[in-house]
Amino acid sequence: MKKLLLAASLLFTVFAHAQEDDLLSQLDSTQVQDTYATATFKGLQIVTLQSTKLPAAKEFYFVVSHRFGTVKNGIDEFFGLDAATTKLGGVYGITNWLSVSASRHTLLKMYETSLKYRLVRQSENFPVDIVGYNTIDINSFLKKDDYPKIEFADRLAFVNQLLISRKFSDKLSLELAPTFIHKNLYTPATENDDQFALAAGGRMKLTKRLSLNLEYAYNFDKPDFYNNPLSVGLDVETGGHIFQLIFTSSQAMTESGYITNAAGDWGDGDFFFGFNLYRVF
Repeated sequence: MKKLLLAASLLFTVFAHAQEDDLLSQLDSTQVQDTYATATFKGLQIVTLQSTKLPAAKEFYFVVSHRFGTVKNGIDEFFGLDAATTKLGGVYGITNWLSVSASRHTLLKMYETSLKYRLVRQSENFPVDIVGYNTIDINSFLKKDDYPKIEFADRLAFVNQLLISRKFSDKLSLELAPTFIHKNLYTPATENDDQFALAAGGRMKLTKRLSLNLEYAYNFDKPDFYNNPLSVGLDVETGGHIFQLIFTSSQAMTESGYITNAAGDWGDGDFFFGFNLYRVF
């Protein structure tokens, strides 16, 4: 009798474990899948405009960017290569929804720091990604000899953007970016200290590793002698980094610069060639 009870107990234990495994398997197979849109943009920037992409947690991007001079002057300035400007910086993902960055620009010897943070993700229940982007720029080009009364605060410019994007298909993504820019150093003859702009950009995937990007910013408060920046770019995916070829009417690479000080004019063949290179670690 004891052997019979022991055998029955063993059979019950095996059956119970089998049922538990079946139940866990069913739970796994019916688990709700991640419905968030992914790879809306492959680069952290569309061209110069920030995209809604953020680094993953503990991911570091090393950034090298160049904007050459205008191609309008032709071979005399080697189609702009004689007047190159450079940006060196880094972007670090603190979490999956928050990143920080710092960079140095040779144009106006500008230092830039920024925060980028995801507010909402596109999913089956919400139509868009929403990301905040805030920067502080420090203009170290201004000299005491030229501005005897200048203070540190006068060197600062602030940019606040709301990046709103939607991935419409595997090939097409679009973004809108309402933008507010404040510059502490206000020169009435040249520019407003507060400027509002509405930027828009998009990405069209051409092949597995190549996409065509386009962006435009309408500045509601710009001086008449500046233009609204229009930029075209190509994203090239090459393993561990994204390489972006760029043609733009604005040479600056800070948000406070390229939106407010676009000097080029596509209609006159006056535009700038450049590139962005992001290396991921």
